[in-house]
Amino acid sequence: MTARNQLRVLDLFCCQGGAGMGYHQAGFNVTGIDIAPQPRYPFAFHQADALAYLARHGTDFDLIHASMPCQRYTRCQQIQSREHPDLIAPVRALLQQTGRPYVIENVPGAPLLDPVELCGAMFGLRTYRHRLFETSFPLARRHHPRHLAPNAKMGRPVREGEFMHIVGNFSNVPLARDIMDMPWATRDGLREAIPPVYTRHIAEQFLAAPLAEVAA
Repeated sequence: MTARNQLRVLDLFCCQGGAGMGYHQAGFNVTGIDIAPQPRYPFAFHQADALAYLARHGTDFDLIHASMPCQRYTRCQQIQSREHPDLIAPVRALLQQTGRPYVIENVPGAPLLDPVELCGAMFGLRTYRHRLFETSFPLARRHHPRHLAPNAKMGRPVREGEFMHIVGNFSNVPLARDIMDMPWATRDGLREAIPPVYTRHIAEQFLAAPLAEVAA
């Protein structure tokens, strides 16, 4: 896949490539990093520890995106009292050391700095999928429409007029692929992903920002 703008983005903790696809759609050359094999990742991929790769190669890229595992900050983790690593602070420190512009993505409740929240309803998707984004460059806040459609309860088919809650062992993977615009992804990949439209929106703002405003 050819990058239209010749800029390189590093997609850390990439999973199956929801974030990476958005950057590709905005014209970037995308490289994904994940500790686990990702045979469905649609771009250049290296299986590696994300922090180690960032420390060694982060300065090779024009923009760095990091989607650290969110389990530590989810309500489920808080209820079950399970321990998960807190990677946001150490990854942020490494990102700042590179001097490159960066994006950090995680779930509501994660300790991001002055984050902007994106929601599927902002982009006409049939899922809410709230996510927070901390950026080292200005990111405009979009109008957040009222949530008028109910979420389908987990595990049962989505009814007419409902939004899909793409978590856990949800049913109807083909519908989720269509909603998320990720036709290549598995159930596991979909429930861990963000819709590509989120990062396409962020990438377009990055490209439009004056150079003086995009430095980390």
